[in-house]
Amino acid sequence: MHIFHINLQKQSDEQLLLYLKRVDRFPSLGKGSGEEYFDEIYRRYARRLHGFFFRQLGGDADRAADATHDVFLRLYESRERYIEGSNAATWIFTIAYNLCKNQYRHNAYVADYLATLDREPTEEQQTEIHMDRDTLHNALREVLDSLPDPLHQLFSLRHEEELTVTQIAAIMDIPEGTVKSRLHKAMTIIRKQLKQYEEK
Repeated sequence: MHIFHINLQKQSDEQLLLYLKRVDRFPSLGKGSGEEYFDEIYRRYARRLHGFFFRQLGGDADRAADATHDVFLRLYESRERYIEGSNAATWIFTIAYNLCKNQYRHNAYVADYLATLDREPTEEQQTEIHMDRDTLHNALREVLDSLPDPLHQLFSLRHEEELTVTQIAAIMDIPEGTVKSRLHKAMTIIRKQLKQYEEK
């Protein structure tokens, strides 16, 4: 018998992760496996994660589905590592980012490329491109797909997942200044590639 019932939909993401972390030690929180908390976290994040992986893994829906499954498997297996007070989205997308990073870790050029990015000045630049929405979407997708993985992932976390610079810095384990520098680099590349579409 449960001592009390928790309305899962009214709980924050952080509370759900805490319940999932503690359920084995406090059975009164719910089922011993914590499956109801896990299911609610899955409901909230599965679509976002699948979209993130779909964009990062070349538009391959099957690979995106497998990667999404892997994130939730790792989330459950490492639930004891969640620290109370930590932002849930940051923690979950750190798992996703590390999974993506493993996809290209074997490429020797990445370390040198990242070092080059980090030498870029920390300068923010606003880019406004005025063009037909459908044309922009298609052109932008082509440019994003051509970006090196580190920039593509960072751009996706900032502008598609709408995470903050602080969250991205935690996810990628780099200083906030480096996040801003790489965002500037990504926007510079995008602006250059899309220059032909700018209104005269």
